[in-house]
Amino acid sequence: MRQHSIPWDQAGSHAHPFTATHDAPTSTNVDLVVPVYNEEASLATSVATLLRATSEGDSHVTIIIADNASTDATPTIAEALAEKHPDVRYVRLEQKGRGRALSKVWSASDADVVAYTDVDLATDIRALDPMVEVIRSGIADVAIASRLLPGLDISRGVKREVISRCYNRLLRLSLGVGYSDAQCGFKAMSAEAAKKLLPLVEDTAWFFDTELLTRAEWAGLRIHEFGTDWVDDPDSSVDVLATAWADVKGIHRLRRTILRSGGQTLGIDDVPAPNTGAQILHFIDVGIVSTLLYAVLFLFGVQMFSPTVANLGALLISTVANTGLNRRHTFGVRSPHHGLAAQIKGLASFALCLGFTSAGLAVAANFTGPLASIGTLAVLTSANLLATIVRFVLLRTWVFAIGAHHNSRSAHHG
Repeated sequence: MRQHSIPWDQAGSHAHPFTATHDAPTSTNVDLVVPVYNEEASLATSVATLLRATSEGDSHVTIIIADNASTDATPTIAEALAEKHPDVRYVRLEQKGRGRALSKVWSASDADVVAYTDVDLATDIRALDPMVEVIRSGIADVAIASRLLPGLDISRGVKREVISRCYNRLLRLSLGVGYSDAQCGFKAMSAEAAKKLLPLVEDTAWFFDTELLTRAEWAGLRIHEFGTDWVDDPDSSVDVLATAWADVKGIHRLRRTILRSGGQTLGIDDVPAPNTGAQILHFIDVGIVSTLLYAVLFLFGVQMFSPTVANLGALLISTVANTGLNRRHTFGVRSPHHGLAAQIKGLASFALCLGFTSAGLAVAANFTGPLASIGTLAVLTSANLLATIVRFVLLRTWVFAIGAHHNSRSAHHG
């Protein structure tokens, strides 16, 4: 995945291999879905707002009301709106589930871009045009609104804010994703991406968004985030805690699914690794971080243990951290598949680093005086830096050989 957060006025023209690169038409057809359940009080007003907001844009937007088995007057109101406005359609589903509604409508769509917004319009609808533009121009395959980027005017309760941030941190830790806000109710994607992703998404309720975005990122699709102002709906019927628990179960299912499949989900093994130059620079950055971590841990440990034990502990912890950071940042691996195997292989290089630093300890064994610890650290740091050169070769050709192979293949075909 190539993920960015960009201002609305900076959409460029760099094409992505997943997206068509031919000249786009002057007008883009967009199907904007509004999932609803018993929204008789707000539906007409929200649709009127959407019609005004989308009538002046560069795209032709069709508003599709997806009714999730409402039992109030929502169907009657929706049918009347569809009859009155040519750019409004009504779809009825006899089962509840936002994900079910989105999957059904998007799968049947023949638009260039599919999108959705929550009926409460808590997210600024003005973000739709730039979201469509980055997809139309080939910059992105998926565009999402985010409430969790800095500098936004967000109005919602403390409980929801804390739960939302904790949930998205859990996603980053458990699924290895990089997007910041899974559940914000405003997203768009190219029709091509939707057709490839939707058959893979199992959830039909609130976890649908998370699963869709995660599979998109694992597949190497580009996700662009747009920070938008957001106002909480005080009348929202969503049970936050129950939804959060369902999401946790969804995370567990998604991890089991990908691990059982051996990583063979959409495009995972075809995601190109960063090119060699980028790998070297990322590896240097990670090396600096892990070396500093090693130094801090060693200086702390040597106050309580022997230099040999302190070196062993500091090296072990910094090696695990180094492998994890290199996996994600240097070699571009996002899926949790083979994460443990990569750590085991990474620890194999632990023996190499231990050999270098053990030799350094032997050199520094006779150091005395008040600066002995600093001198020992200098020798060990030099040995550690030397070992990183060999470590890069091992990571590229062995630990993350799949990413390197695909990168080379991509460069060859390019």
